[in-house]
Amino acid sequence: MTTEHVSPVRYQIPIDDKFIPISDLIGKKITFKHLGDIHCIACGRKTNKSFSQGYCFPCMRSLAECDVCMISPEKCHYAEGTCRNEAWGEEHCFIDHYVYLANSSGLKVGITRETNIPFRWMDQGAAAALPIYKTKNRLLCGLIEACFKKQVNDKTSWQKMLKSKPDSIDLIQQRDELFSTFKKDIDAINKEYGDGAVTELTTQQPLEFNFPVENYPEKVKSLNFDKTPEITGNLVGIKAQYLILDNGVLNIRKFAGYLVEFNTN
Repeated sequence: MTTEHVSPVRYQIPIDDKFIPISDLIGKKITFKHLGDIHCIACGRKTNKSFSQGYCFPCMRSLAECDVCMISPEKCHYAEGTCRNEAWGEEHCFIDHYVYLANSSGLKVGITRETNIPFRWMDQGAAAALPIYKTKNRLLCGLIEACFKKQVNDKTSWQKMLKSKPDSIDLIQQRDELFSTFKKDIDAINKEYGDGAVTELTTQQPLEFNFPVENYPEKVKSLNFDKTPEITGNLVGIKAQYLILDNGVLNIRKFAGYLVEFNTN
């Protein structure tokens, strides 16, 4: 789903060649019907199973965007000459990146490309987010994130995130504490990769996000086209990449490439 940073966040869902303003349908009954086909979002090949949120198995095994370093950026192996696609890596990884703190299901650390701000944070269901370091490439962000993971979560608990708004967190205070705790680690990274490789961001203010949710579920039940080809329910909210229905939640991104029919009642 595409997002727009307004209050509340506005969502559109791509189906075929159209974008449906799904935010406008909150409070209404909606139906998705999986028609059986799954196509790779990279090559278009028909596949029996989707991998890595929309790819066929050959693309998952061969494309740079599906490599292990996309999940663990500190494992970047471009310098070893083994990048799956050097041109893709240079375009997507060797550009400015940011380390950030976010409050989604609690405090977490993450990284994102400059071009993904603020969309990355809306996709994660963050109530607030704060960029704290700017780096020259993805690897450097990954090295910082790997340090911070000793003290801060790098994952969102999606079930907890979908049950309620998180308690407020002073992200600036958390940033300053991390700056102090990991100063030697960051200095070592700058020394190894050159002064200016990593820049502290001390004047940024948190961005806040309000999601269009009428009712949060007490229990989170995941809906799945593979098990239930037709999913019907009243849309009571949208958060991160999840549609919250009165009978469960549907992770739209997980089913990228699925051919579906969509109706409103």
